Amino acid sequence: MSLYKPETVQCNGETFSIYLTEEELEERIAELGKELSEKYEGQNPIFIGVLNGAYIFLSDLMRSVEIPCEVDFLKLSSYGDEKVSSGEVTDLKDIDADIEGRNVILVEDIVDTGLSMNYLLDKLEKKNPESIATVTLLHKTEATHHEVQLDYVGFKIPTLFVLGYGLDYAQEGRNLAQIYILDEEDQENE
Repeated sequence: MSLYKPETVQCNGETFSIYLTEEELEERIAELGKELSEKYEGQNPIFIGVLNGAYIFLSDLMRSVEIPCEVDFLKLSSYGDEKVSSGEVTDLKDIDADIEGRNVILVEDIVDTGLSMNYLLDKLEKKNPESIATVTLLHKTEATHHEVQLDYVGFKIPTLFVLGYGLDYAQEGRNLAQIYILDEEDQENE
C-alpha cells in the first residue's frame, strides 16, 4: 500500500516540512504497544480515542497491542479551524460504552496546554472506571500550562505547529502518513 508522504506540503497557503517520518512513528508506536500489552495483560482494557485527531494513531496503536481490548470514541473541540487552542473545551460526542469498573486507556493525538486532557480525565473519572491511563502521540512540553497526567508519551516536541498523521489545519492534512511542521519562514510571519 502506498501512503501519502511528500517531502513538503502546502496547506491553507502555508508550507510544511517533514518532522517525524513514517518509520519513526511506526517504531515508537510499536514500543508503546508493547508497554501497554505488558501492563494490561489479562485485563481487556477499553481504548477511548479522541476524535478527530487521534483516530490514525489509535488505529496503529491498537494493532500494536497483543491483548484483547475494546474501543470507543469521544469528540471535543478546543481549536476550531485555528492553529492555537481557543482556551475553551466543547463536547461534541460522548462515549457509548459503560466504563464503570473498566481499565480505560485514553488516547490523544497531541497535548499542548493540558486543558483538554484535564477536561477529559475529569469527565471520564465521573463514570467510575477502575483506572485511566493516558497516551498521547505528541506532547508540547513548553506549551503545557496545566498540570496533566500523561502516562505514555510518543514524542516530546517543542511548541511547533504540526500537521499530518491525523492532525489537521482547518480539517486538512489528516491523511498525511508523516508529521510535518510549519516551515520556519511561515512561523516567523505569525
